[in-house]
Amino acid sequence: MHRILILGGTLEARRLAERLRGRADVAITVSLAGRTAAPAAQPVPVRIGGFGGAEGLAAYLRAERIAALIDATHPYAATISDNAARAAAVAGVRLLALRRSPWQQTARDRWTEVADVPAGVRALGSAPRRVFLALGRKELGPFVSAPQHHYLVRSVDPVDPPLAVPHAVYVTGRGPFTEAEDRALLERHGIDLIVAKNSGGAATYGKIAAARALHLPVILLRRPALPAVAAVATVEEALAWLDHATSAAARGV
Repeated sequence: MHRILILGGTLEARRLAERLRGRADVAITVSLAGRTAAPAAQPVPVRIGGFGGAEGLAAYLRAERIAALIDATHPYAATISDNAARAAAVAGVRLLALRRSPWQQTARDRWTEVADVPAGVRALGSAPRRVFLALGRKELGPFVSAPQHHYLVRSVDPVDPPLAVPHAVYVTGRGPFTEAEDRALLERHGIDLIVAKNSGGAATYGKIAAARALHLPVILLRRPALPAVAAVATVEEALAWLDHATSAAARGV
């Protein structure tokens, strides 16, 4: 039996684990960073918490005799992906990145790409606007420097403490979100601009489609540079890679 570690926290990681559950030739563990108070249920055993950087992850891979490491973290989790690449190299473990493709702009989209969150704050401009912040809780801090705007913040867990700005509304929810749901949310709060990540995938595309339908501009954070490792975009491709990797390991290749 081959021991497989999936660095998770994404819908793709959960779906991959679901497809692998019950197979007699592999034992699957999903690792979650522990940043969400109530993470989505997983179909396989779960490990929660950090490893202690690349060195700690490499030690874990060796101690647990991991045969293959699958980095199925969020496309913006660059630090974790860097650690995975370094740890796999040190421990001599096969590594695959499951990276969903970014959304592609259409002729009807009004996108502005920026390098990071502070650049996104500057792109809002000085005139007050009603802004939907579709970002992680830890990325909200820079927006306190632009208190003239009215913010709508959606997150999985409550934002605590709230932003030190005079106008902010908070909603909690876990995707997937449909275009109809997000359009209703944007219209209900009178949103005229969205700040988001180009996360890719279908689970959070609703806000992008809704912005297109409502002719709203979207400020997108540029994806970070990720390590150059073997990578696929779909769960099916990851399964095919894993079948090949476990077959090679069984032959001692």
